[in-house]
Formats: sequence, C-alpha cells, structure tokens
Amino acid sequence: MEQQRAQDRDRIWVEWMRAANAGDEIAYRRLLEALAPLLRQVVRRGFAHSGFGNCDVEDVVQETLLAIHLKRQTWDEDEALTPWVTAIARHKLIDSLRRRGRHIELPIDDLIDVLPAEIPTERLSSRDAERLLSVLTDRQRDVVRAISIEGMSAREAADRLRMSEGAVRVALHRGLSALAVSCRDLDQ
Repeated sequence: MEQQRAQDRDRIWVEWMRAANAGDEIAYRRLLEALAPLLRQVVRRGFAHSGFGNCDVEDVVQETLLAIHLKRQTWDEDEALTPWVTAIARHKLIDSLRRRGRHIELPIDDLIDVLPAEIPTERLSSRDAERLLSVLTDRQRDVVRAISIEGMSAREAADRLRMSEGAVRVALHRGLSALAVSCRDLDQ
C-alpha cells in the first residue's frame, strides 16, 4: 500500500517535472512545494544518523532545491524522479557534514553542575603552577591562567585576550586536558 502510494506520488512528480522543464511555472512551483517535506525527512534522517540532530536541515533543503533547479535539465525524463532528488539531497547533506567536520559540540556551561571539580587537598606554589603551565601553548596558558588561577569567566577572558568565547572554552578544555596528561606522566 505504502509502496503503491510512493509510486503514484512519483508519477505525479514526474509529470510536474516534465511540465516544468517545458516551461510550466505552476507545475514547477507545485513540484518544489511537494518535494520539500521529502527532502526535510531525508536530511533530518541523515543528520540524526551522523549525530548532529536537526541543526542545519533547512539550509541543506534549500541547497538541494537550488541544485534541483540548476540541474533539472539533466534529469532523464524516462526515469523516476524520487531517486534522482534523494541522491541530490544526500550529496548536499554529505557536503554539509564535511564542512562541519566530525565533532560533537557540548556546551561546557551545561556540564558545570554535573562535573564539579575536585577540591585540591594541597595548594601549589606559584612556581609549581608556572612550571605546570609551561607545557601549554601560549594561548592555552593565557586562558588557563585567566580562568583557573585568576577566576575570570569565559566571557571576561575572551574580552581580555581578544578571542571569541567559544575559542576560550576550546583553549581551556585543551589546556586542562594537556595538564591532566602532564600530571599523569609525572605520577608514573
């Protein structure tokens, strides 16, 4: 039943696409409006499968519709339309995922209450702290010093260091990770 409905839908879309390629603007508008929900579904599923949720669905749908518009004369009128359209959507989704890179973003603010820092039992001397900080890059060192030692917020550190708040958070995370590795190496 569902397969029959999809085939009927594709037959209508094929008629609209043929008419659109012959210059029928109304058929073309109907086609694009009918394709948008299918494209959203394909793109949402692709983002979810890649672990990104619904972040840029509408952008990819719009890119796909534009690609369909620009390449519509390349569609073979003797073929079904849905596979051609979904292939374009998958390619645009892949392009979007490549631009993003393979990473997962977690807001650090959401983890502050969940993962509280352990209260140190002994204090470091300023000389020991500087020695530990020496393993970091200049940027990481400045960020870790500003936030962890001087007690600044990420926003204050970003303003002072002329960085974006996101870059400060990344530098802090990487710096603290490097310090943890360095301390583990000292313990062994």
